[in-house]
Amino acid sequence: MKLNKSAACWAALAWVVSMSAHGAGGWTEGVNYFLIQPARTPSVPAGKIEVTEVFSYACPACNIFQPTMHKLKQSMPANVVVDYLPAAFNPAEDWPMFQLAYVTAQVLGVDQQTHDAMFDAVWKGGDLSITDPSTRGLKSRMPAIEDAAKFYSQHAGIPVEKFIATSKSFSVDLKVRTAQELVAAYKVDRTPTIVVNGKYRLHVESAGGTDQLIELVKFLVAKETK
Repeated sequence: MKLNKSAACWAALAWVVSMSAHGAGGWTEGVNYFLIQPARTPSVPAGKIEVTEVFSYACPACNIFQPTMHKLKQSMPANVVVDYLPAAFNPAEDWPMFQLAYVTAQVLGVDQQTHDAMFDAVWKGGDLSITDPSTRGLKSRMPAIEDAAKFYSQHAGIPVEKFIATSKSFSVDLKVRTAQELVAAYKVDRTPTIVVNGKYRLHVESAGGTDQLIELVKFLVAKETK
């Protein structure tokens, strides 16, 4: 069903008022969410609000969080752009390689279509697994960018040689550096972390649970929409 312009405006206003009313009595800055200072202006079109998940494919909590992230995306209003920021602050679990792989896929335009499959390849016994099932510890040989290239060849049709060459390109190096700078600027100390419009940082623990996190993100989106 399509709404006319006036009805759509009233519906959006009602959503903002509803979320503001909920948050006004329940969410506390510095406890449930944290102000990022200085705020970073997101690279989204005018009138849009950015909601970012800071993550790593090698992060077990991020893997568990995926159903919540899907639910979060589905619950966002039309003015929200959901995106992902790969972190690399846990080299023991191969996070820098997975950051490089994600950014390379992003430059090649296949990051969205392969996102869920990458988690499966790491956590459901795929070729990019970082754990040894016999010891339940980390593998002695972690996946390399060449292994990631084979994954993207199989799942997105990107030739292995092209993926590896792109991973070494200036554009990928620049995006990796930018990702590192943003993770530091946002003061992210765990994953998954959600950043709303470059201004607010929150996570499952601060929100009080996964369902509460979704409601808190709605509240902050409404706050920014006003």
